[in-house]
Amino acid sequence: MELESDGSRAGEDRIWTVANVLSMLRLVGVPVFLWLIVLGEDGAALLVLALSGVTDYLDGQVARRTHTVTRLGQVLDPVADRLYILSTLIGLLVRGVLPWWFAVALLSRDLLGAGVVRWVRRAGFRGLPVHFVGKAATFNLLYAFPLLLLAQWRPGWSWWVLPVAWAFAIWGLLLYWLALVMYVVQARRMVAEPDLTAE
Repeated sequence: MELESDGSRAGEDRIWTVANVLSMLRLVGVPVFLWLIVLGEDGAALLVLALSGVTDYLDGQVARRTHTVTRLGQVLDPVADRLYILSTLIGLLVRGVLPWWFAVALLSRDLLGAGVVRWVRRAGFRGLPVHFVGKAATFNLLYAFPLLLLAQWRPGWSWWVLPVAWAFAIWGLLLYWLALVMYVVQARRMVAEPDLTAE
């Protein structure tokens, strides 16, 4: 769920590469994943999420090893991450597992982040390089939500799964907002000094 990175160094404009097909398969799984969560089929939802994680790892490895990094791939990967997080958020909200304040904090940060991206694009930049903090935030959230699902699927494990899940969730949310502050500072510098370029 990080802000978009500049795609100017993407190697190719090809669409049909093995890595891109894997990313597309991840996207196809999003509505299936959401449907399973809403129905309360948490075991099946976790399986879809695990397969998504495997394809997420594979598409990056394949793209790098075959030198087929593409602009489309650079877009599809973070979009898939966002959609899985959003799907989990919606599903767990509908079922009353997640509190509304958490969803509001997460979504409002996303809206503000989109505004920052639009701001730098109006200044002539393609986007902002992704910070380590943004990656760490996404990492935490992508661990928190499956653990929350696991606690629903196996209530007997909730005594230890829920504290770990919420630790990841809170850290992810805090890092997510910290990353936004860093992006705003970087965006102001870029706009104030037009000779700088996003990497």
